[in-house]
Amino acid sequence: MTVETSPSPGLDIHFDGVVHLYPSQEGDVVALRGVDLDVEAGEEFALLGPSGSGKSTVLALLAGLQRPSAGQILIGPYEMSKLSNRQLLRLRATEVSLVLQDPSRNLLPYATASQNIEFAQRGARGRKHRPPWRPAELLEQLGMGALAGRTVATLSGGEQQRVAIASGVASAPRLLLVDEPTSQLDTRSRDQVIELLHKINRQLGSTVVSVTHDQAVAHAMPRTVTIRDGRVGAEGRKGEEYAVVGRDGSVQLPPDVLEILPPGTLLHVRRHAAGVDLRNPELERHDQ
Repeated sequence: MTVETSPSPGLDIHFDGVVHLYPSQEGDVVALRGVDLDVEAGEEFALLGPSGSGKSTVLALLAGLQRPSAGQILIGPYEMSKLSNRQLLRLRATEVSLVLQDPSRNLLPYATASQNIEFAQRGARGRKHRPPWRPAELLEQLGMGALAGRTVATLSGGEQQRVAIASGVASAPRLLLVDEPTSQLDTRSRDQVIELLHKINRQLGSTVVSVTHDQAVAHAMPRTVTIRDGRVGAEGRKGEEYAVVGRDGSVQLPPDVLEILPPGTLLHVRRHAAGVDLRNPELERHDQ
């Protein structure tokens, strides 16, 4: 299978029953347990969830850093489990850009901020694209213009994080993956990063996925997907939150509902003209 270099913007995402296990001495740890997720090309969304919920695993699978234990992942025309390591490297170099939470893992510490961005722009040239922004423009948008000639090793953690994000955007990727992009930033820098994520989505049509605990980032995204206990637990669209029916018919109820309907509760499911009701017969008898 050959990794294409199509100039078309955005890559769609399709997870079908994705399971991922981490081996340990005590037995396999289940990180994802049947994740179903569909994302249209050019969407922008935030991936939410508590620590250990599986959201970082989703990001690693999207980047091809790990392969699923079961299930299928399609990113555009690519079935990720069928790509060789060499093809995955080329995909990350040209079409998929990953910005890790630790900026030192994304950057060349001995190079300047501008040189790091220029290095990242080889991905656009690999697709025979002219990079849409000069390094100086990207740094200026993030309030880093005066630091363009500084080596990365001399920059603060927050400054390195902004250079890493600029480098991730620099290649005009079809899929941009960012892990906690604002974790070390003040409010002004955070807002500049959010605007840059919007810009690459709006101007280039890139699909943008942000893993975040930052509610400001979540609120700025038109769609949110919450991972809970290794499954898609809820989705938010335009400020409204919805439970998601999985392809196997399963539904993860919101935490406040689980307080009155703990696991193992028997429910009546009643369909009617306006939708579906879930009723607990024990609570109904108590109310009467």
